[in-house]
Amino acid sequence: MTLYRFFRAIFRFIFAVFYRWNVVGRENIPDGGVVLCCNHISNWDPMLLGSGIERQVHFMAKEELFKIPVVSQLVTAFGTFPIKRGTGDRRAIRRALELAKDNRVLGIFPEGTRSKTGEPGKALPGAALIALKSGAQVVPVYIKGPYKIFRPITIIYGQPFDLNERVMGKNNAERLDNAADIIMQEIKCLKQIHN
Repeated sequence: MTLYRFFRAIFRFIFAVFYRWNVVGRENIPDGGVVLCCNHISNWDPMLLGSGIERQVHFMAKEELFKIPVVSQLVTAFGTFPIKRGTGDRRAIRRALELAKDNRVLGIFPEGTRSKTGEPGKALPGAALIALKSGAQVVPVYIKGPYKIFRPITIIYGQPFDLNERVMGKNNAERLDNAADIIMQEIKCLKQIHN
């Protein structure tokens, strides 16, 4: 058993016992390159997002985590790679594109940070850029919280779609803004359906 599967089994146990988790739509995860685009309400979100499906999910994580010896080894073993927050980190974008083109699964929180209100906010362009350039399928994901011990938490994986087929705009900047809005709209639709 790989380290990733070992820890995924542990987190599945935690979510099942302490959070009575419910996973909806795991059958919506296609083969090939996938970008999971999820709302962000807690530090637990990456573990929940990765635990809900069978394929390994790769994440970007703030570069500060990779400076902590034991933590750095663990997150690297999980297939996580660093990103400099607040900048257009080209190295991280290149790595994400490589993974998506290599038929891997990327987990991205398009808002870039946790929502203070719990409501899905405005997306930064990163997730849209990766999906458009790689041609990977986008799967919108909604986490219905909050995380409270012995209270149910639900994660919903929506239907996959090709962002390139839906995006509009006169230039790259407009296309990117439109693509980011489409992603967040899909996440909000999942919220409306399952609330």
